[in-house]
Amino acid sequence: MKLEEFNYDLPKELIAQTPAEPRDSCRLMMLDKNTGEYTHHTFRDILDEIRPGDIFVFNNTKVIPARLFGKRSTGGRVEVLLLTPKGNDEWEVLVNPGKKALPGEVITFSDHVSCEVLDKTDFGGRRVKFQYDGEWDALLDQIGEMPTPPYIHEKLEDKSQYQTVYAKYKGSAAAPTAGLHFTPELMEEMKQRGATLLFVTLHVGIGTFRPVSEENIEDHEMHREWYTVSEEVAEEINQARAAGRRIIAVGTTSVRTLEAAGQSGQVEPGSRWTQLYIYPGYQWHIVDAIVTNFHLPESTLIMMMASFSGREHILAAYEEAVRQKYRFFSFGDAMFIR
Repeated sequence: MKLEEFNYDLPKELIAQTPAEPRDSCRLMMLDKNTGEYTHHTFRDILDEIRPGDIFVFNNTKVIPARLFGKRSTGGRVEVLLLTPKGNDEWEVLVNPGKKALPGEVITFSDHVSCEVLDKTDFGGRRVKFQYDGEWDALLDQIGEMPTPPYIHEKLEDKSQYQTVYAKYKGSAAAPTAGLHFTPELMEEMKQRGATLLFVTLHVGIGTFRPVSEENIEDHEMHREWYTVSEEVAEEINQARAAGRRIIAVGTTSVRTLEAAGQSGQVEPGSRWTQLYIYPGYQWHIVDAIVTNFHLPESTLIMMMASFSGREHILAAYEEAVRQKYRFFSFGDAMFIR
């Protein structure tokens, strides 16, 4: 399939710059994946869709303040985005501008934090080693900014706005944004309606920021991400599926985790890397319904949604969302595809 088959026209003013307040007050489009029919709601209306026994699976990764601003030894300003910790204070990072970030270059972020470039990586990034005085997490909170996507131009005054209320395990360079719509009160009401809420972990990495450049989507190489599914969660999902109950993934990262762990038809517990790439033609194994945001044109995420509900259905729904002036992308409105 051609990349251009996943394009759509989006006016810039529909790209949300700030999150809805309260979180669950955003709009929600419900889409029937089989018929393509859609209806318009607010996010809290998802409660009315819950069937007793439904399993909702959330990604409890926690975004770190991974965007650092420093200076090279020549005084030139540089931005560093933390991606993957490699142990011994070494990280894989993206450096912008990166041409002069050669091995041996030292970047200084504050009086207490600097790093030395060790090597280049195969994805155009750098491997660096940090030197610092003090406790790493506390220093990172002081000097780091939340790595909001490039289409969000307003600086976050409150870092918690780009964090789910159930975030637990640090490690992501981007938020699992479908989860931003949930409040503790809403999640409690979901349980009262008979839903079971389960948690997996996938640390969101470089691929979130990398556009598809190949004309044929099959030629795109997917990035790797690290995920964990506990034995208890795997067992509960497998039992629910055997009983015919719905598995509802909250966000594309939960989808990716469940489908990667479920290639055998059963969710396998454990921690491992995945390069799973879901696009039309993919054979689905685990997920029955998805809570998700509206995604970028020509992105792997809109391809995933096209695989789940049909390309024509998803593009028609997106065109309707544009007509109805829904808010798009990370801080935007939501879809429930079932």
